[in-house]
Amino acid sequence: MGQIDLDFYKVLFEDLDPENLKKRFLRLLLKIQNVDRGSIWVKREDRYVCVESLGSQTDTDIITGASISVDRPSIVGWVMENAEMTVAEAGKDPRHYKEFETDMKLKSAWIIAFPLILKSGQVYGVVQLIETEKHKKRFKGDEKYLELLKRIVDMGAIALSNALYYSEQLERNLELEQTIAEIRGKVQIIGQSQPFIEVMKKVRDFAMKDFPVLITGESGTGKDLIATAIHNLSSRNDKPFIVQNCSAIPETLLESELFGYKKGAFTGAVDDKIGLLKAADGGTIFLDEIGDMSLHLQSRILRAIQNSEIKPLGETKTSKISIRIISATNKDLSEAIHRKEFREDLFYRINVLPLHLPPLRERKKDIPLLLNYFFKREALALGVSPKRISKKALQYLVDYQWEGNIREVENFVKYIISTADNDVVRVSEIPDHFKVKEISGKEAIHTSSVNDKQMFADKLLSSPATGSLFDGYSWETLEKDYVTYLLNKNKWSITRAALEAQVNRSTFTSRMKKLGIHKR
Repeated sequence: MGQIDLDFYKVLFEDLDPENLKKRFLRLLLKIQNVDRGSIWVKREDRYVCVESLGSQTDTDIITGASISVDRPSIVGWVMENAEMTVAEAGKDPRHYKEFETDMKLKSAWIIAFPLILKSGQVYGVVQLIETEKHKKRFKGDEKYLELLKRIVDMGAIALSNALYYSEQLERNLELEQTIAEIRGKVQIIGQSQPFIEVMKKVRDFAMKDFPVLITGESGTGKDLIATAIHNLSSRNDKPFIVQNCSAIPETLLESELFGYKKGAFTGAVDDKIGLLKAADGGTIFLDEIGDMSLHLQSRILRAIQNSEIKPLGETKTSKISIRIISATNKDLSEAIHRKEFREDLFYRINVLPLHLPPLRERKKDIPLLLNYFFKREALALGVSPKRISKKALQYLVDYQWEGNIREVENFVKYIISTADNDVVRVSEIPDHFKVKEISGKEAIHTSSVNDKQMFADKLLSSPATGSLFDGYSWETLEKDYVTYLLNKNKWSITRAALEAQVNRSTFTSRMKKLGIHKR
């Protein structure tokens, strides 16, 4: 049994690809039983479907994909419903569905079938081993041997169930997979986590509509890539896709960029200029960082959305446009509305289809994929071999908060490529702040150097107040200086600053907002 055990463990652990695992598992059972034909069946709705079959080199009757109605008597159906192993003589056993083999060159002589059972006791499939020659004494049917074979099947059933489940999920999500593949063919969107899949489902669904989309999420989460993907999958994909960052240029210039102008509208307007809204006619315009747009421009954008028309600067007539607007922001627009910094009516116009992108810390499963992608991309650009990350180093990186999200991952990879000499990136080569998980809040306070603490004390002593160290400080001023000190010390990492302050990150963030301290 030693070789059987070795072969069995190889089947389970050497190759976990779903398709290969089914074949290897079935091939091992054929070898043990010393027969040439076998098949694996699962129940799908009202039919039993063969998901894998093997035969001898001369056997052309491979039946993968064939099915049997649950209404027909069959060995597969009996085993599936009774959850028991059985041995049957073909042609004589009333459970044998002999019409299934009418056009086959080789007929079944003996059939042995085992249920594939989950830990819960549920039968999800059947494996059949078939002897095609009645007079050959290769078929091992004694009770002791069959019980041993059953134990082997039961052990393999769990691994096989995972493979089959995975294959079925791929089939069910084929449309989504095709969507993601199409997106990835045009823009680099990487992920496999459940939050990522949920976002991709919304991308697919929203792309089919023609309503405004508002993409929210922290800086660096890939809002621009998602906007591009929505356009590429929409009915407007053969029309222009125009991008404008609303925080990148001054208000007056942004207005002329969006709406255009007539010659002579202002000093320097020597020719007519078509605005981006007009240039996007028939297609999509992506207004990135719309939360930074001035109230004046917000009112003009609102009218353009409401009336589907624009009026360039200096023009007396309006012109009709047909555009889809996708907006994005890393700000809380509800708070901005409360502070009278963003128009509520515009918010409801652009937020018809809301799409929130989760931060990378909520997509831990995607971090190794992103690291691998960026290492390969940068290595290709530089013409060098891509680096690999050791298991321990990868654990640090997965546990890290990645406050800069995907953009921070990209920058980290560029840093490592520039500084690490070895092909395998080890813990010693990654910056210390990625190892923050090793430091408890108490340790973090004690690891602050005397000089670091003295810097804060010196700042207080250098105030114009006299007497006590704290003279001249209000509680709010003192707290604000302390929070700023921690942020500067930790290079504006809120997670590390909160850790050193021995408070929760959410509490620290809340105090920052109350004190009017904004992350750079």
